[in-house]
Amino acid sequence: MKLNIPVYGPRLRKIARKHFGWPSLRPGQAKPMRAVLRRRDALVVLPTGAGKSAIYQIPAVLLPGPTVVISPLLALQQDQIAALNEYGDPAIRAVRVSSAETPAQQREAIQELREGRAEFLFITPEQLSDPERLAEVRALRPGLVAVDEAHCISVWGHDFRPDFLQIGHLIKGIGRPPVLALTATASPPVRDDIIERLQLRNPEIHVSGLDRKNLFLQVAQCPDENYRWRRLTALLDETTRPGIIYVATRRAAEELATRLTAAGYPAEFYHGGMAAGAREQRHEDFTNDKVDIMVATSAFGMGIDKPNIRWVAHMALPDSPDSYFQEIGRMGRDGEPGHALLLWRAEDEAIQRFFTGGSPSDVELRELAAAVRGGATSKAAIKEKSGLGPRKLGQLLALLEQVGAVKADGSKWKVPRYAPLPAKAAEEAVAEHERQQTVQRSRTDMMRAFAQTRACRTQTLLAYFGEDLGRACGHCDNCVDGVAEEVIEATGDEPFAVHSTVQHAEWGPGMVMGYEEDKMTVLFESVGYKTLAVSVVVENELLTAG
Repeated sequence: MKLNIPVYGPRLRKIARKHFGWPSLRPGQAKPMRAVLRRRDALVVLPTGAGKSAIYQIPAVLLPGPTVVISPLLALQQDQIAALNEYGDPAIRAVRVSSAETPAQQREAIQELREGRAEFLFITPEQLSDPERLAEVRALRPGLVAVDEAHCISVWGHDFRPDFLQIGHLIKGIGRPPVLALTATASPPVRDDIIERLQLRNPEIHVSGLDRKNLFLQVAQCPDENYRWRRLTALLDETTRPGIIYVATRRAAEELATRLTAAGYPAEFYHGGMAAGAREQRHEDFTNDKVDIMVATSAFGMGIDKPNIRWVAHMALPDSPDSYFQEIGRMGRDGEPGHALLLWRAEDEAIQRFFTGGSPSDVELRELAAAVRGGATSKAAIKEKSGLGPRKLGQLLALLEQVGAVKADGSKWKVPRYAPLPAKAAEEAVAEHERQQTVQRSRTDMMRAFAQTRACRTQTLLAYFGEDLGRACGHCDNCVDGVAEEVIEATGDEPFAVHSTVQHAEWGPGMVMGYEEDKMTVLFESVGYKTLAVSVVVENELLTAG
């Protein structure tokens, strides 16, 4: 029988043992579980493999009503469903409603939930966008909504999914139960975006365990491509497999896999341009240890539930610390050592600049705003009237929503009162896009700063996410080489506390993220990350307390 009362450690541990066979809870799990049981909204940031799913799975046994899990990938959903149903326990049985199920299977899943024969409903935003489906789920009176991989809702998240933008409105449409947002990485702007877009109500924010002591971080600046190749093959010779090699482009993935195979390192490639069936097969082969070396773009990521990945190599500078942290987080999930090797060249940044370049068409934005104003309210009607593809349509609607030109209302779009006219809306949306691009370029700058730093790399990386490790990590190349301690000792007085709010005359409000030697990093809302000389800040009074 379910209880709607506060439940703490002993009861949670009992549920973990009885239904899941887990002898204890992991660090970082108990506090957010208590938030869930107190019916509080919560945002939880835990590294890959730290047991994020348990944070909704264990309390769900005690909460009234089923738990709705919104997740971006069918493969990821399938793995979680299979893991839950392996127990053969109706109290934690999971079903799914998605494009992968037949209408009959979808009806049966809803019926199981109605009759209490299942606890978890895994569903995609696209399914919830159907008004009839939304009504069905609302009638189930869910007790909790868990949004997995929540960074996908953020335009700052590197796996941004336009379809996720409506989730906050859709949750309201199913009765607005408490919401639990889960992600493995979320820098301050991503967290703010998640809270705003999911419409979380005074959420508890839990960030813990981002320092994974079993991962060794190493960076090498490569003078040329031959040196980069030699360093990669040295890694392959010295370490056990399997592992992942991340590259910047689809062509690079195919060419490097071919070159490695010819050199005696059998490898396969994976990228978003492959047919869906081929991608699924490569994913499955890697998961089942049939592929030891996977060369991939960032498309190869979420849904990899493989504990024994021993290393992750980057053959180009990632676009941001967010991407880097997610990608290296896929190794060492079994607690055994993992090796992260970043092989970068200054030329890599040109590729990232290319990917972030280009502005949206003001004509398309204007016509889109006019289409909504002219009565096209459903996404299907807007798509037909605008002629835009689903991804581009989602991105442009997101921009127009951010400038107040359109507003999602359940599965419909409408024009808010006092919304700017289409021409003005397009102008403001283009300006907002430029601001976002400025911030994104600053994130690439922060990635380069990580690659170049002589400080403890883990400290530098966690400072980006707003966390202070407080000591040298001891498991990065700078710590092992002894240079990190020298930099830490050279740090002078700090004019502003880490995480404090400051104001700049031109850039506006910002947050102090950290210090390194005689420099400080500040995250500004308008221009992103800026690294400033502390002496210049103090002498010229560039910043004031916020």
